[in-house]
This record gives sequence, structure tokens and C-alpha cells, in this order.
Amino acid sequence: MNDLVRQHTALGETDLEWLHLLVSEWQLLSDLSFADLVLWVPTLDGTRYVSVAQMRPNTGPTSYQDDMVGHLVPRGRRPLLDAALDEGRIVREGDPEWREEVPVRVESIPVRREGRVLGVIARNTNLLTVRTPSRLELTYLQSASDLAQMIAAGSFPFPGQQVDMDASPRVGDGLIRLDADGVVTYASPNALSAYHRLGLASDLVGQHLGNITAELAPSRGPVDEALVKLASGWAPRETEVDGDGGVIQLRAIPLKPKGTRIGSLVLCRDVTELRRRERELITKDATIREIHHRVKNNLQTVAALLRLQSRRMDSPQGREALNEAVRRVGSIAIVHETLSQNLDERVEFDEIADRVIAMVSEISPGKVDCRRTGRFGILDAEVATPLSMVLTEILQNALEHAFTQGERGAVEVAAIRTGTGRTDGRLLITVLDDGSGLPEGFDPQRAGNLGLQIVRTLVEGELGGTFDMLRAEPRGTKVVLDIPSSPQK
Repeated sequence: MNDLVRQHTALGETDLEWLHLLVSEWQLLSDLSFADLVLWVPTLDGTRYVSVAQMRPNTGPTSYQDDMVGHLVPRGRRPLLDAALDEGRIVREGDPEWREEVPVRVESIPVRREGRVLGVIARNTNLLTVRTPSRLELTYLQSASDLAQMIAAGSFPFPGQQVDMDASPRVGDGLIRLDADGVVTYASPNALSAYHRLGLASDLVGQHLGNITAELAPSRGPVDEALVKLASGWAPRETEVDGDGGVIQLRAIPLKPKGTRIGSLVLCRDVTELRRRERELITKDATIREIHHRVKNNLQTVAALLRLQSRRMDSPQGREALNEAVRRVGSIAIVHETLSQNLDERVEFDEIADRVIAMVSEISPGKVDCRRTGRFGILDAEVATPLSMVLTEILQNALEHAFTQGERGAVEVAAIRTGTGRTDGRLLITVLDDGSGLPEGFDPQRAGNLGLQIVRTLVEGELGGTFDMLRAEPRGTKVVLDIPSSPQK
């Protein structure tokens, strides 16, 4: 719509914002009218109309099989559009049109803002299924007529009341019509069912909706007054009423077709099951986070016990083996600590990588600078946990074997992420040091030390990737990992 309005019309940005506000609300008018809506705006030179938006009803058959957005028609071809634009009034004259053997009643509603007519809504009703209307349909049509008059007068939509139609109640969810005093004159079957879910034992018609809603809600005090006003339809507002038996969502729409409030529409939807599922998900998420938190605490306890044990050992080899185990346990604890703070089982791995690098750097026998370049990005827990262990082992190996006591050096962890989707991406990780390099005849695929065995097992078996160690130029060692960025099924 932005492109069409800016390309073909003289409307400014504030007018365009008004049209967007209208389009965000007009599903309501379409459903109440059982009709298609097409928004026509005059072109810059005033000789044509361009259709900038279209809406089909959820309550009846469409009268347009094709998409009308972007169509241009010359002025004079559709007299009802001309009359509504020029005279600023709703135009209903004329016989039905026939479209593909379907009779269609056409009406034109001027769209007014601050005294100016910006465009015209063509309301097209498919008459093929017309029958004697029920009380529900008559209420719908009367409400649609009131809203159309408000659009023509510039009092609807309500400024500053942007509505998310995906989250708000719709006409078919439940409709209640109130008089000027807030007393129910009609309630659709779905609306009545929603109030029965709250605990209402009688009919709604004849009841003051604000008072009966406040009685069904368990809260007491100042909130009741606000709820009474909202459910009475005094202002355009939305709220939820949480009763003993269920939860309903309310949306109030004051009706002022001639400038004076004659009543209100209240749309309502039973969201009891939706809120129950949301609470279950919140409880589940909280439980999962608590599990990660407890696992982290247990791992830190294990690491502390291993440190105590290492201090009591006389053997340097045994002490070093326990210290390596402490760092392995610590790398897993870092992942669980991060997961305990998230709402899903995914983590920002750059933070984990930096903490692993800082943890392992403490064992450096020389003055070695460890740093990270590039981004790992967000990873699933199934990838993050083994990858943190792999990174720990590779860095331990580099710091222990690449540099002698007091030697200066650098270790760089570089990450490159490829692919645009969550399932087709890969991570290319390079760990490069400028140390003494690999000994002659060293084969990383056959080397028997525990650290490299852990790396090979995790990279190839659990992560589904590849691992290699190469001589770097002019000196040092380069470790290359190529792994999928998502779990392998």
C-alpha cells in the first residue's frame, strides 16, 4: 500500500498512516457486512482511482475471485465512487452488478480524516446466498452501518488505537451489542458461551454488561470500576477477564454514527485453553531453566571436589590429570549456566567461547595472548555442549605443548558461519598458534593422548563434522574444525 499511495496519489505521510490504521481495523467492517471491501484512492491528477487494499469477509462468500490491489480505473466508470468522493456521503443507489453470474450489491463509503475525504471504500456484497436474515445477521448489519457512518464522519478508526487483529477478538468469536447505558440488547451464541464459561448462569440480554462482568471477575476494589467502564463500552479498550471458570478477552468499540454515542459493540473470545497452555509452557520453561541451574551447581561441586583432590596428590602427573578434568567439567558447567538464563534450548556461543578461552588461559606456562575473532552465533544446546568441550581440549593442548615456560606467543580462535537457515548452516572453526609446531611424523587421526581422542569422538561422532591438525606457516599449529551449526538427526 505504501508504494501504491506514494506512486499514484497526492496523500502525505499522515494520511497514509490513517489508511494503515483503517486497514488494520476494517476486517471488523467486512465481517459485520458479510462483504468484500476495496479501498480506492484518487490518483494525483484526479482522473483515475487506484485500489490500494482489499479485504474479504470471514462470515460470507467473496464477491471478488481476483486480487484487486493495484488496479486502476478511470473516473466516471464507477459512478458510486465519484458520488461518495465528491459529496462525502455513503452512496447505496443503483441496481446490483453481475460478476460471473453472481449478483453483487455495491456501496461506497467515503474515508474522511480531519474534514478531508482521502478515498472511498467499495463494499461489495455477494447476493447469491441472501436469505431471510436472523437476529444475529440483523445485528451485524446494523453495527456495520454504524461503523460505516463513523468512517464517513472521520471518527473511526480511533486515533492511537492500533489493533493487532491476530490477537484481538473477531466478530465470529463473540459479539455483544449494548445500548447507550451499557445494557445488553443482543449477545451472539459464542458470546453467551464465553460468559457461561466465566460462571454466568442466566442470559445476558437485559443485563448491564459492566456490572455483570465485574461480578464474575474475582478481583475487588478500584480494578472493578475500570472493568465496569470498559465492559460498558465507554471507550475503545481491550482487556482480559479472568474468572473462576475461565478467561475471556474483551474489546469495546463505542458506536457514534452521528457524533453522539448510541451504544457499543463488545467483541469477546474465550481464551481459557490458550492461557492454560501458555501457563503450562511458562511452567515448563521455568522447570527446564531450574534443571540447567541445578546441573551447573552440581558440576561446579564436582569441579571443586576434584580441585581438593588434586591438592592432596603428590604425583605431578596425577595432579595435572585432575586439573584437566576440572576444566572439562567447567566447560560443560558454562553451557548449563547460559542455558539456565534462556527461554529456549539455544545459546549465544560467543559468550561461552570467551569464557572457555579465559578459563583455559589460566594454565598458560608463558605469556600467551588468547583471543577470538569472528562469530559463532546462536547454537542449539546439543551443539554447544560438545563444542565447548572440544574447544577446551584444543586450547589446553595448544597452551600445554606449543609454548615453553615463559615463552611469549598467541593463540587465535577464528569462527566463520556459513548458510542462511537454521538447518543448512555450517561452522568453520580454526585454532591457530605460533608455537613450536607439530613433531615430525605426527598424525592427528592416530595420536593417542586423551584430549585428542575426546576431540575426535565429539567432532566426528556427536557433531557430525571433521577435524584436522596441520603445520602453520611460518611456524605453529593450525587446528581446523568443520561442523554443522545445527544438531544432526
